Amino acid sequence: MANIIFVGNLLCATFMAGVIWYVQIVHYPLFALVGKSDFLAYHAAHSTRTTFVVAAPMVGEIGLSLLLLAVRPAYVSAAVAWVAGALTLVTWGATFALAVPSHTLLGGGWDRAVIVALVSRNWVRTAAWSARAVLLGVTCAIVLPVT
Repeated sequence: MANIIFVGNLLCATFMAGVIWYVQIVHYPLFALVGKSDFLAYHAAHSTRTTFVVAAPMVGEIGLSLLLLAVRPAYVSAAVAWVAGALTLVTWGATFALAVPSHTLLGGGWDRAVIVALVSRNWVRTAAWSARAVLLGVTCAIVLPVT
């Protein structure tokens, strides 16, 4: 069971790291190019579709992070489990403290300053999910047998 919990953490972290890099480099910057007249519908569709993609992995990630602290394989140190858990809290904290308020404002209409702030502040989530994926990936690589 401990191995499944670890692999679940690794899968959620790498999935979300990939999603957040796409969002950071491609998707959020393109908000600025959507015409003001089309922005409300675009942003509403973005919010619905993005939630569909990220809700389960994010909820899974927080649950699996807690489980990794309680039930971890011998090859995962307590430090790795705690750092991975802390990075999950950073991603959730940044989502609700930085991204959600920006999206709430954008739900009222196109605003260049809010879009620029969203792109800038999203680096916190990009860094945290990337660090989590690298930490768990390196942990996995260390324990895999070399052939």
